[in-house]
Amino acid sequence: MIETDSTDERPDMPGFATLAMINLDAEDPAALAAFYSQVLGWEVQHSQDEYAMIGDGSTSIGFGKVPGYSGPGWPGESTPKRFHLDFYVDDLDKAEEQALALGATSPSEQPQPNRWRVLLDPAGHPFDVCLRS
Repeated sequence: MIETDSTDERPDMPGFATLAMINLDAEDPAALAAFYSQVLGWEVQHSQDEYAMIGDGSTSIGFGKVPGYSGPGWPGESTPKRFHLDFYVDDLDKAEEQALALGATSPSEQPQPNRWRVLLDPAGHPFDVCLRS
């Protein structure tokens, strides 16, 4: 988890693009879309064997089928971790319990368990639930 300093503002740095969406590789796109839909409370907007997508009306996450896909895991990554998602929550214990009930797993190594918890989604992608501060 990256800490940001809100006092470090950059002067007028206009970008040339806007984020359309984030796409994650998956063996089973529909299952992963259903998992994150429940984690975030977002609508499943599209769901087929090859591709699924969830969104909240302004942001979307897509899931594309990659046959034989295997997540990197964490902390002992079998393949290099390419990204992870961070989600703010009000109660770490409750958020972890809810994610586990949806099919997430919790690795034993937790760098700062009183500030955030590392979890693995059903496809093995690491994600963090972070205490809203």
